[in-house]
Amino acid sequence: MGVPERRAQLAYSDTQALMLDEASRRAKAAKVAAVVQHFRGVEDLAGLRVVDVGCSGGIVADALRERGAEVLGLDIDVPGLARAARRFGATTSFVCADSQRMPLRDAVADVVVCNHVYEHVVDPAALFAEMRRVVRPDGQVYLGLGNRLGVVEPHYRLPFLSWLPRRLAHRYVRASGRAEHYHEAFATRAGLRRLAAGLHVWDYTYPVLADPAAFAGGDAVPGAVARLPRPALRALRPVVPTYLWVATTAPQRPRGPRLAWDPEPVSTTRA
Repeated sequence: MGVPERRAQLAYSDTQALMLDEASRRAKAAKVAAVVQHFRGVEDLAGLRVVDVGCSGGIVADALRERGAEVLGLDIDVPGLARAARRFGATTSFVCADSQRMPLRDAVADVVVCNHVYEHVVDPAALFAEMRRVVRPDGQVYLGLGNRLGVVEPHYRLPFLSWLPRRLAHRYVRASGRAEHYHEAFATRAGLRRLAAGLHVWDYTYPVLADPAAFAGGDAVPGAVARLPRPALRALRPVVPTYLWVATTAPQRPRGPRLAWDPEPVSTTRA
């Protein structure tokens, strides 16, 4: 069996019902908002222009709007966008557009949200370049980044799927009966640092792991993990399923209060 060419996913929400799950999407939005608010040192998102990249059915975009933001949702998920427009179009704008070529002016967004998107696009380097272009110099990019070395692949719930060479990954996911082929392409932490080259990055992964209640992270952080000692958590860094980063184009520091585990800077590297 040959390796299928990676193409744009035009109807992703039709294959992944979780994209339309109200409770889980609003929980994710609460975590996004909590991290952004801490970084900016604010209590809500009032007055901020937010671009939600990969908005699908619009639930996260609507939840961010409820926190005061003016939100624009971008996606190529046509059925998801249709649902978003029907439910939330009166209060939020949605555009069918490729995130690798955003139809937006330079420096137009206070916040860009990119939550579990990069592994779906054909050219993640182009996605990162566009996010750098559209965010304001004093703005932030929220990055929820899946890790190739996470033990259980998050879309198909298959252990070690993302570790495999693509040809074997296709065979594995097909044999499981969960998909015809494996589209997603994850990077390791080192690869993500290269994608973020030119950005100033703060890592909120461990602040959320150490105190999920403070960041509405209870949906993703088992209680046992939050109780692990710091050396154990640091040892798990290579296989943490998701990294939570806040990136900026100009040097900035988190402005929120001190935490049980403060955000740490990430050294980005050139490809």
